[in-house]
Amino acid sequence: MRLRIALTSLTLAAASITTPPALAEPVAPTGVQRGCDPLTGGDCLLPFPNDWFTTEARTPTGRRVDLSVESMPKNTAGTPVDPALWNLADGFSPGSMLLAHVPGLDLVKTGAAPVTDVGRSLRRDAPIVIVDTVTGERHPYWAELDANATDPARRALIVRPARNLREGRRYAVALRGLKDAAGEILPAPETFARLVAGRLGSGDPLAERQRALRRTLVDLGRAGVGVDGLQLAWEFTVASERGIAGPVLRMRDESLRALRGRSPEFTVASVTDFTPAQDAHIAREVTGEVLVPNYLDRPGGPPGANLNRGADGLPRPLGDLARASFQCEIPRSAFDRPARPALYGHGLLGRATEVRAGNVRAMAGEHNLLFCATKWIGMAEEDVPNVAGVFSDFSRFGTVADRLQQSLLNFVLLGRAMLTKDGLAGHEAFQDERGRSLIDRRATLAYDGNSQGGIAGGALVAVSPDIRNAVLGVPGMNYSTLLNRSVAFAPFQQLMNGHYPDKLTQQLCFALIQMLWDRAETNGYAQHLSGDPLPGSPRHRVLLHVAFGDHQVSTVTAEVMARTIGAGIHRPAIAAGRNPDVVPYWGIRSLPRRPYAGSAMVVWDSGTPAPPLTNTAPHGPQYGRDAHEDPRHDSVARVQKAYFLAYGLFSDVCEGAPCTAEPVT
Repeated sequence: MRLRIALTSLTLAAASITTPPALAEPVAPTGVQRGCDPLTGGDCLLPFPNDWFTTEARTPTGRRVDLSVESMPKNTAGTPVDPALWNLADGFSPGSMLLAHVPGLDLVKTGAAPVTDVGRSLRRDAPIVIVDTVTGERHPYWAELDANATDPARRALIVRPARNLREGRRYAVALRGLKDAAGEILPAPETFARLVAGRLGSGDPLAERQRALRRTLVDLGRAGVGVDGLQLAWEFTVASERGIAGPVLRMRDESLRALRGRSPEFTVASVTDFTPAQDAHIAREVTGEVLVPNYLDRPGGPPGANLNRGADGLPRPLGDLARASFQCEIPRSAFDRPARPALYGHGLLGRATEVRAGNVRAMAGEHNLLFCATKWIGMAEEDVPNVAGVFSDFSRFGTVADRLQQSLLNFVLLGRAMLTKDGLAGHEAFQDERGRSLIDRRATLAYDGNSQGGIAGGALVAVSPDIRNAVLGVPGMNYSTLLNRSVAFAPFQQLMNGHYPDKLTQQLCFALIQMLWDRAETNGYAQHLSGDPLPGSPRHRVLLHVAFGDHQVSTVTAEVMARTIGAGIHRPAIAAGRNPDVVPYWGIRSLPRRPYAGSAMVVWDSGTPAPPLTNTAPHGPQYGRDAHEDPRHDSVARVQKAYFLAYGLFSDVCEGAPCTAEPVT
């Protein structure tokens, strides 16, 4: 990610339940504030995510998010986040961090699983438990306290899934045996204690909440988690496939049907030929525009636009055509043999012109790939002012996520233009002097992206009907995990501090915006990125190239991605002693030494120290130089990438040793 500016069966009977002790300074509930969960008697939307903030609906999950404006976070101007876009969802993010506020909590004394020991989260006596209510299985996670909190009394407990949660599933969460710094058991919130102590009368304002909690406790009991010692419990439903991917799939399918197998309209704006002295790898550069149906609510779909939604909440074409600019780099080798078509995805808030970066040109020239790129609109350079403004009022966050969904369509149609007979291959700019196409239309379309191109790129690969093999460079997923851990977020963190200064509120905002981001980044599509393809998409194979110690895209998020998509990892992944984890790369199976047909993860080490173990960015000299750009610049890494893009096969170019890359100077 590169900055260009800058979460036995049980019955509820009073006779069988031990009442947890009350809080030291209890606040007796006198009623239930509209839209809030009274479970803890504290912050309105905590714990989160939470089915208390949903309602029954005719959706794939049977639920619909139902956040009230009164419950939403407010900025310093007193403006609450408008929940309208969130309330279109049929559940919560599959990568959602679980948030709670437990004053006085010490995770070390409690024995909760840290980021360095994910396996501990599955122990029978684990103090934090996440249960899949369909299978009864426990879900792996790591727990951390927000290291950014300035007020210890307002420090969030953050529980992050180590593998994404299953779409459409309901999960039950239990906190038990939580301790303070002196090793003393913390009291349960008084309201929660009342709810589990005995049946409340029908006129009690908490009776409805108790009825909802009963199912949670039953599910936990079936998974072996009893009520004795329980300090907090709740449940939530993960959004469905249709709830997350449905909008983009509708846009894609409508647009492709209208083409009837033809190329989208396009224009060529410029053709520049280079001599070998000018560029050893690229012979010709072509720029132009692809015309794409505009699903945004303003003509042309400029920064700040939202999707043009119908009464059903799904996108509808506005009626005009958006102009998706593109830039293509044609390698010299294509004039001897037509080149494999490939899409390239640029970095954070960047431009399509990044396809002309030295490492991309080298990849094209060394391995006969013809790269074309368009912009990740929503998070492109032109969006910087709008993105900055979003951090003053998260009601506007839909303008980021919605434009990103349009960008997925733009990429899909650019790829289709590269493949069809009447597309780019039929234009003289993509032909040699004999009129022969420089694009090998018999080859499958490939994808290579770095940083943001490795984060949003996974969503593109999942929805593309044409891409089969992809490389995601320095990738991650789940911006709600990434942001605090990235040096690139610093300017936006300052903006957020000015408008949402409370750190507990900030974490809640991250969890909320992830629900919208899911519709346009890998986190929302990872379940379909390798196996279980989306309707209209083929099976994909994905190679993850990770830079150890990356300052911009936390490598822990790439590990979550690998576990979720079922990728194997090249071992030994890194030299002994370099990774601080108890079991490095826990839960990721080893790859065979022979060529392997399937998704893979490779860690490239260029000597950068390990990153912080907290949810903070690696600022400071103790973290060394940023390794973010090293893998893509390594010629051996490019050999592995090219082989994978051509054949979908992982090859051990490191010959049984850890993979190392030369630092970029």
